[in-house]
Amino acid sequence: MQFQLVDQIIDLASPKSIRAAKNLSLGEEYLADHFPAFPVMPGVLMLEALVQSAAWLVRVADDFAHSMIVLRELKSVKYGSFVEPGKQLLLTVDLAEEYSRDAKTLMYKGVGEVEGVSAVTARFAVERYNLQDRDAALADVDIQLVNHYRGLYRTLRPHCQRT
Repeated sequence: MQFQLVDQIIDLASPKSIRAAKNLSLGEEYLADHFPAFPVMPGVLMLEALVQSAAWLVRVADDFAHSMIVLRELKSVKYGSFVEPGKQLLLTVDLAEEYSRDAKTLMYKGVGEVEGVSAVTARFAVERYNLQDRDAALADVDIQLVNHYRGLYRTLRPHCQRT
């Protein structure tokens, strides 16, 4: 199962920062189990929303050059308030080190807030690569994934301020 945890890209200052949003609805499949009497967004999915936000920043900065952007390292995770159905998790991710097109990994710091109150903060690294770098037979899969992400990006950023 794959979760799309970024519903909107609010603004993006490539390659330095991104603001995005996740609108939590009661229709989220995982809320049936977490927790039935008190549905809240699991902490691991709040972290994943930060990582997905960073991935959009990387994709735009690199002009969608990589099909894979994955979590490599996680540090200093802190949780604050709950994210309940009907609330919006506002995600802010900033580059924590100098950006380099040649670096395999990039370090970020992220904050997820609900109505101005911190729900999650973390420092994390993402790794970027193409599947064909590991197996040349997967070059077509890279192309399909990049095209998918390009299309999804157009949907997520209709009113995004891009600088």
